Amino acid sequence: MESLALQAFSTVTTAPFSLSSRSSLHLRSRPIAKISQPSVFPSSSILTLRSPLKPLLLLPERPKPLISPIRAVSRNDSTPPTETTTSPPPQGAKLFPLFLSVSIGLIVRFLVPKPVEVTPQAWQLLAIFLSTIAGLVLSPLPVGAWAFIGLTTSIVTKTLPFASAFSAFTNEVIWLIVISFFFARGFVKTGLGDRIATYFVKWLGKSTLGLSYGLTLSEALIAPAMPSTTARAGGVFLPIIKSLSLSAGSRPGDSSSKKLGSYLIQSQFQSAGNSSALFLTAAAQNLLCLKLAEELGIVISSPWVSWFKAASLPALVSLLLTPLILYKLYPPETKDTPDAPAMAAKKLENMGPVTRNEWIMVGTMLLAVALWVCGESLGIPSAVAAMIGLSILLLLGVLDWNDCLSEKSAWDTLAWFAVLVGMAGQLTNLGIVSWMSGCVAKVLQSLSLSWPAALGVLQASYFIIHYLFASQTGHVGALYSAFLAMHLAAGVPGMLAALALAYNTNLFGALTHYSSGQAAVYYGAGYVDLPEVFKMGFIMASINAIIWGVVGKFWWKFLGLY
Repeated sequence: MESLALQAFSTVTTAPFSLSSRSSLHLRSRPIAKISQPSVFPSSSILTLRSPLKPLLLLPERPKPLISPIRAVSRNDSTPPTETTTSPPPQGAKLFPLFLSVSIGLIVRFLVPKPVEVTPQAWQLLAIFLSTIAGLVLSPLPVGAWAFIGLTTSIVTKTLPFASAFSAFTNEVIWLIVISFFFARGFVKTGLGDRIATYFVKWLGKSTLGLSYGLTLSEALIAPAMPSTTARAGGVFLPIIKSLSLSAGSRPGDSSSKKLGSYLIQSQFQSAGNSSALFLTAAAQNLLCLKLAEELGIVISSPWVSWFKAASLPALVSLLLTPLILYKLYPPETKDTPDAPAMAAKKLENMGPVTRNEWIMVGTMLLAVALWVCGESLGIPSAVAAMIGLSILLLLGVLDWNDCLSEKSAWDTLAWFAVLVGMAGQLTNLGIVSWMSGCVAKVLQSLSLSWPAALGVLQASYFIIHYLFASQTGHVGALYSAFLAMHLAAGVPGMLAALALAYNTNLFGALTHYSSGQAAVYYGAGYVDLPEVFKMGFIMASINAIIWGVVGKFWWKFLGLY
């Protein structure tokens, strides 16, 4: 989810805060050919998430609009659309990234000596997997296309039989992730997420700090039922932040951005990772982490409750401290926002009473969350609970099948994610992961590190490596299993290792402007400069690591995780 191509948020402009969001969302959900003019916030951009990009070792310019100007066609207009004179985009793979990605796999396969403990099949699959991961980073092709080529290679070379190569396409967790895209669309389409956030602005928005807390707490509230940080950022919070900022005279791209917009963007951006870490169903990568942990023998009973209990105290402490810390380190010029509650009240008045579809969305999400919490005792898997919820939304007309079909990012996720998970699972079955973890364990033992010290070293390494990734889920698919195996080989308690790595995955989502889907959303708004993103990302990452490390140490000891 947070890992797929996010192509349009840098082009978004926001309507005045008092406009009714339901009517604009209704328009956004229609096909472009049925409206009189192109929408400035098309529905395809709201939930289209970001693909892994090439490693940004050289800092790129601010993202440029990737949506070409289009001509809206009326149903009664018989005149064919005018042909554009712009040159078509480049076709095919980018040669240099392609060369590097393929070279990595060939070097491992033919030049690096195969360890005696590893079978030829396992070594060949490792080479294909590393080439696939290199493609995620270097992006010779879109991630789905590159993953498909890796899958094809594993079959053509007879490294994997067809059934084994495609086995992960029936993975329950992957389908739960796909369905979560549709839930997020329901929140945006009905305007429910917008309404909830606006209420918090009304209640807490008299000062800039209060406004930040209102937005932060509202995201934490809707996170367990809206499992996409990118959808929450682009579909709910960025429009509100931009409207509030513009009304205060804070505009993107000039010195006035420091009045209000820069602070609100940074605060929401840095807080989002803690909201995602608080609930198992708040982000797609959380579900994948536990699935991969199960494959290594770490089975967590009552996963939703166990996850929340372990995350609750450190996540809540971080959520409460982040806006205040940023208020001191990155202060806004405007300290008071006395007009914000009145603007929010006006917007709620224009939105009118809660609609039928919003009530259905509320009821369906409460049912889904209840089944996620209690499903194990009722014998209802999480994916089945999500299927029940989606079926209700389809039957009652909150969503239609076209909404689901238009979620290209969901289907793209199904394709490339299943390939990565399948390869990672086969590497585990063929013994590659256990061999790698054994090698790391020997190194750690030679350094005479205790398991707490090994935990700190491995967690820090896992975190820092994310500077090379533009995808949280891609990072998990590539490295989670290997790092968890290293933790276990170093003597770290299994449940502690599995959960700590999973929480870590959420926290590095605000490290850079390309580290996650929501990162691209907030940076694309134009209120923060690139050096500020890297500087505050590193500072807040360090602060979050200290909070989670110190608070988590005592809290997890109290819970009996070690």
